[in-house]
Parts: sequence; structure tokens; C-alpha cells
Amino acid sequence: MLHDGMFVCISRFQRYLLHYVVERQVATLTAAAECPHYWPQRVSKSNKRSYYQSCLHRLQWHSNSSYVPVCASTVTKNKPVEYFTGCLLLNRISATNTSSREAATMSRDPAAEQLNSYKKSVKGDPPTLLTGNGAPIANKKAALTVGPRGPMLLQDFVYLDEMSHFDRERIPERVVHAKGAGAFGYLEITHDITKYSKAKVFSGIGKKTPVAVRFSTVAGESGSADTVRDVRGFSMKFYTEEGIWDLVGNNTPIFFIKDPMFFPSFIHTQKRNPATHLKDADMFWDFITLRPESTHQVMILFSDRGIPDGHRHMNGYGSHTFKLVNDKNEWVYCKFHFKTDQKIKNLMSDKAAELSATDPDYGIRDLYNAIAKGDYPSWSFYIQVMTAREAETFRWNPFDLTKVWPHKEFPLIPVGKLVLDKNPENYFTDVEQAAFDPAHMVPGIEPSPDKMLQGRLFAYGDTHRHRLGPNHLQLPVNCPYKMMPTINYQRDGFMCLNNQAGAPNYFPNSFSGPEECPAAKAPSFHASGDVERHEPVNEDDYGQASLFWRNVLNAEEKSRLVENIVGHLKNASNFIVERAVRNFSNVDVELGKRLTEGLRKSGLQINVSGKSANL
Repeated sequence: MLHDGMFVCISRFQRYLLHYVVERQVATLTAAAECPHYWPQRVSKSNKRSYYQSCLHRLQWHSNSSYVPVCASTVTKNKPVEYFTGCLLLNRISATNTSSREAATMSRDPAAEQLNSYKKSVKGDPPTLLTGNGAPIANKKAALTVGPRGPMLLQDFVYLDEMSHFDRERIPERVVHAKGAGAFGYLEITHDITKYSKAKVFSGIGKKTPVAVRFSTVAGESGSADTVRDVRGFSMKFYTEEGIWDLVGNNTPIFFIKDPMFFPSFIHTQKRNPATHLKDADMFWDFITLRPESTHQVMILFSDRGIPDGHRHMNGYGSHTFKLVNDKNEWVYCKFHFKTDQKIKNLMSDKAAELSATDPDYGIRDLYNAIAKGDYPSWSFYIQVMTAREAETFRWNPFDLTKVWPHKEFPLIPVGKLVLDKNPENYFTDVEQAAFDPAHMVPGIEPSPDKMLQGRLFAYGDTHRHRLGPNHLQLPVNCPYKMMPTINYQRDGFMCLNNQAGAPNYFPNSFSGPEECPAAKAPSFHASGDVERHEPVNEDDYGQASLFWRNVLNAEEKSRLVENIVGHLKNASNFIVERAVRNFSNVDVELGKRLTEGLRKSGLQINVSGKSANL
């Protein structure tokens, strides 16, 4: 406890005696300090250290030892006991303060403690600071100048290296789903579905496949709040032996539109007015009301489900219709479902608004802390299947992304369990650079005629090449599970990490380049019809929305749905408001009436009788 070099000279007996006296005095003071009646009322907890010092100064013990207090010039030679008592007592106070700091650290969440955790992980001295080319940096506290007030020198590579990299730190954010959270884990198969698919990811009960998952909002920028009313992205990357399978889904089983031609326009309406750079209710509701197939998804969006309580308490869906192929080349259509094991939890609008201001990264923080504490989120994995014959005779287009398959007719079939048990080590490399592409499928999983899926098969790879470069699949987070030195005939491009050594770059060749795999051949299928831009005709855009209103929502949920729609719709132009009310009246007359009442109470004078020229 005592500082080295504190004695100029002192005998062993004197040292023993001094320790004995000092320890008794410290014990007395410490015991007294623990008594709540010991401290005068004027002394606060924060002033206890000063109060200890003042008490020590009042001690009247003296000694004739030859001790000289080298470390404290204010303590005289003839008061060693006071000095030692002070040192020991303040040392104990410091230890107490350290314990208090440790307790405070224990109360902080793992995300807040990330830097402290990193510091503890560093063994020995901190690493040497290096330039980008690996040379050690002697001084990073000032730029290289001619004198203390002179100009900088162009030869200051330390500055130039730092600043030129800083100028290029940001990459283009995703045009949609810019704000997100990510984690790693595994998919474990619990039920045999090999009769439907030959994909090795499903090859046996107990099989585990590594997975990366990214959750996101759709419309907001990368700095936007996690608790806005929006559809959530739910994308999964499975690192299988046969390559990467990306399932790029959402937290709803349906979507706003059924034809990809409308996708750019739809996303524009969810973002900012190009003239004002503000979110625009006219843009949003004008498009929505002109495309009535969006009604079902809009009602889900403005229900309680529109604001999930973080990412752990929502379901995930592949949404699209896919095709599963077995080892006999027999196939069925399918939909993928991931049901949260944490139970569905949503945020009310007022709480979500509060969190948007106080903790805009609520979803990221909640996911990170849960995993860091060992509370690993999980989802139960199911599929629905439909045969080709059932699809041909079904009462509506089974590839329509605005509709669900009825569970009574196509029940959920259990498959496995998705578990997230590892946080990203670095957000940029593990989450921001993650590239999910619906076109990434493995043998046994294929696309269907779903128009929206077909449109996405091109769009996602194209935007990744723009955002991350032509070699984005060589980035570790996007790399196939067992990356072979030679895999194809693609070469060069920006940031090429693996240029496949000396293998030939053309096909066919006579020099042992990669060869085809006939076993991966997809089964043929028949397609016929006139080549034309087919618009949907006489399709039911309100039936499932009606079921959602009548059979899914309870009375309180209906009231909140009406309140949420009114709160947003009232900001649109009157003629758009009237058109919206008429659309919702097609869902249910009661819904239309309640919206009309709510809008009129908010001060709008609207005419929904059909006589208005605006309609």
C-alpha cells in the first residue's frame, strides 16, 4: 500500500510500530465512516474525501523517528503518523471509488461498454501506430510545418495519408433499406423436408448452416430513427456448401405493388420531395390511392404492426413465391416464414415518437445488447407449399405479392430454427458491406414466375455493383462458405482480392479451368402466352384487406388503425383524402365511416359521396 521511496531512513522496528499505529487509526476512521451518524449533516457524500483530509490534519500524534516524507512536501518531518494515516486512508478511499466505478460500469449496457471491452482484450502495450503502408508514426499530434506559425509541407505523408483516406470513408448508402442492424448465427434443421428440396442446407435433421442477418427500415436514410412507421427488411445470407443462398425478405408477408415497373416510383413516394427535400403526404397517398392493390399492405403498415418493438420481436418472410426442387427434379412452389420466438411486440405511436428523439438507434442497440448478454434471439422456420396443379387452378394469381396464401389450405410446415448468437465485430465490414441478392440461390431453390421477384433478380446485384464494386462478392461477409482458389471466368475490376491465380480466363479451354456441373441442372418448365405488357384485370384488391379488418384486428386495434391513418392522411390534399376514404370504404363501410369522422374532427371538410369533382 505504501509508496516506494517514501523513507529516507527508518529502522525495521520503527516501521513495524508505525504500521501498527497507522493501521489501528485507519481502522478506527474507517469503522466510524461506515456509521451513518459519523458524518456531519453539512458533509455530502461527494465531499467525504476532503472531510477525511481535514480530519487527518487535526490529528495530534507526533513521533521522533527519522522518517522523511519525500512524496509530500507539505507534511513535516515530525508528523509521520499523520502522513501515513492519510496515505493509507486515501488509498482506501481510492479503492472504494474504483469499486464504485466498476459498479457503474456493470450498470452500463454492453453496447456502451464496447470500447472498454476492446481495451481489456488488448494484451500488453497498445499496438504501434502505423501509416497505411505500414510505417511507424513518430508524432500524430501536429502537422508538419515550417516553424510553429509557418505553412504546412507537401511532404507530410502522415497528414496526407490520413486525410485522403478520410475523404473517401463514406460509400453510397443503399437506395432503400439504408438504416439497419446485423448479426450472425446459424440455421438448424429440425424437420425433414428433403422430399421438397435437394438443397444441402435442408439435407438432414440437426444440420447447422452459418447465417448473417440484416434488419432494416425501408424509406429512411442511414441516420434515420429505428422507430418510425415503416416496413422492416429481414434479409438472410446462408453460407452453404453449395454457395450462398440469400433470402431477401421483409417483416410482412406481402408488399404494396405486384409489378416491378412501379417499384422506383413507389420508393420515390416513400422518400423526399425532390423540390422541398421533405417527406410529402401528397406523394405518398396519391400513389397509394391510385394503386388500390396496396390497400392490404397499407393497413398493416398503419396498424400496431407498423412499428415493431426492435428487431427481435417481429416475424420475417421471404414474401415472394419460390420453387423447391427435390433430387428427382420434382418441384413445388413455396413461401418462407420465420416466426419470432420472442413473441410479437409493437410500439405505440407516442412511445415510438419519444424513442425517435431520445434513442434513434433503439433497434440496433436492443439487438446488440441482447446478443452480448447471451439472450440470443431466435425464429422458428416454416414453409408453405403449393403444387403446380394447385397453382394453375387457384382462384387468384398465386404469384401476386399483394396477397397471402391461406394457411388453412396451405398450412405451415416446420423446417428449423434460426438463432443469432454473434454480434458484428465491425459494423462497416460486417453489416454495411453485406450485399443480399435474391438471385443468389443454390440447387434445390429456384425463382417462380412472381413478377416482383423476377424484377429484383436483376436490380439487387446491379445496385451492389454500383455501391460496393464489381468484386463485392469477394468481401469476407459476402464470400461463399468454401471459397475455392478457382471458381469461374470473371477477372479483374476494382478491389479484386482473388484473381484466381494462373487459371485460364476463357471458356471452353484445354487447361483445367472450372467445368460445368450437370447435377445442378434445373428441371424444365412450360411457359406460353402472348408477349405483351399485361396489366392486372378484375383482380380482388380488397378481399384480404377486409379479412384483416374484420377477423384479425380487435376493437382497440381497429381504433388505433383509424387514428394512425387519420394522423397521416390529414396532411394530404383534400381530393387525395377523399379518394383514400373511398378506397378504404371498399374494404369495409365501417372503416370508411370512421375515417371520415376522424378526418372531419381534425378539421378537414371532405366529400366522400362521389359528387365532388375532385373525385
